Amino acid sequence: MKKNYFLLYILMASTVAITSCGGKTEVVQETKQEVDNVEEHAENTVSLTNEQIQSIGIETGVIEQKQLTDALKTNGILKVPNQNKASINSVYRGVIRSLLVQAGSMVRKGQIIATVSNPEFIQIQSDYLSVSAKINLAELEVKRQKELNEGNAGALKNLQSAETELRTLRTAQSTYAQQIRLMGVNPSSLSNGKLVSVLSISSPISGVVSSVGVQIGSYIDLSTQIAEVVDNSQLHLDLFVYEKDLSKLQNKQVIHFTLTNNPGKEYDAQIFSLGSSFEGESKAISVHAKVQGDKTGLIDGMNITAVVSLEKKTVPAVPSDAIVTMQGQDYIFVQEEKNQPKDKDTKNSEEQTFQMIQVVKGTTDVGYTEITLLKEVPTTAKVVVKGAFFVMAKLTNTGEHEH
Repeated sequence: MKKNYFLLYILMASTVAITSCGGKTEVVQETKQEVDNVEEHAENTVSLTNEQIQSIGIETGVIEQKQLTDALKTNGILKVPNQNKASINSVYRGVIRSLLVQAGSMVRKGQIIATVSNPEFIQIQSDYLSVSAKINLAELEVKRQKELNEGNAGALKNLQSAETELRTLRTAQSTYAQQIRLMGVNPSSLSNGKLVSVLSISSPISGVVSSVGVQIGSYIDLSTQIAEVVDNSQLHLDLFVYEKDLSKLQNKQVIHFTLTNNPGKEYDAQIFSLGSSFEGESKAISVHAKVQGDKTGLIDGMNITAVVSLEKKTVPAVPSDAIVTMQGQDYIFVQEEKNQPKDKDTKNSEEQTFQMIQVVKGTTDVGYTEITLLKEVPTTAKVVVKGAFFVMAKLTNTGEHEH
């Protein structure tokens, strides 16, 4: 109501001015501008009684010069290098006889994860033993032919034929031995009646089983993936940084990051490589960092949000809670000077008036946020640092009920 009386007074005064000046247009325009300014000021202010201020818990402070650490916020993805992943296959066809792991199992390098059976395994070992026996006879034949040749009792071509046969048998023995070693069997451990019919499949690295692609009784060949093992100890993250921000980063720089879908826990990483090319069609460049410390809950492929600390700077700032947002714009509330008490011990006036001032937010650090004022205010101005949300609620509520 006070606002309406005030506006009425201005309009009456403007009418007198027009009459006395012969109705000059410039006087009307000036008066209209003054009315608009008053209306805009009234719409951006709210008055609270001392009782309301105390019950809400509103506190005021000043715009401080704070040393804040500038930061670069970016997104990325967790990755495990290919050399720390293993896709486990069998080098022979067969049927899965036993399966000793499941997804999530921890395995050590060389640990058996499955067994495979196939009658062909027996045949290869039998051929190896047969060739080994023939080699013993071929060696004796070569020795005999040499003795005959030295005594001029044998033909040279017989010696050459015996040596050729021995070389052929030794080549075949080496081939069978290599095949048997690929089965995970030591050829020297074989003997008649003690052949291996079931082969063991072991993990080539230590890590966690991320997936299992077979079950007991499954038929597999060389292209069948039995399981995949991932070593998360070498987990690193790929950050996507735009060209304009790349110069702000450097090797060994520390990064703090959280999981995009679970921001409750913070992790650390250290940059070890800056990308030199754009990712696909985007203007983003990959920056690689190695995850340090606790890696609990981190999995290859997770999306992350990272904050890279840059340089410290002294800027005008207020507590982050002092800033409120309305319709995508940021504001603070400044106590009008005429209502600010001169002495803390002096009883405040019956009401305190606060004006909403638009700001632009900058760096946020240690609970403070950098601000740029879009309207000049006195350096000693009191700013609502606690309870700004309730002041905003009071302002919008008042605006809805005034006519």
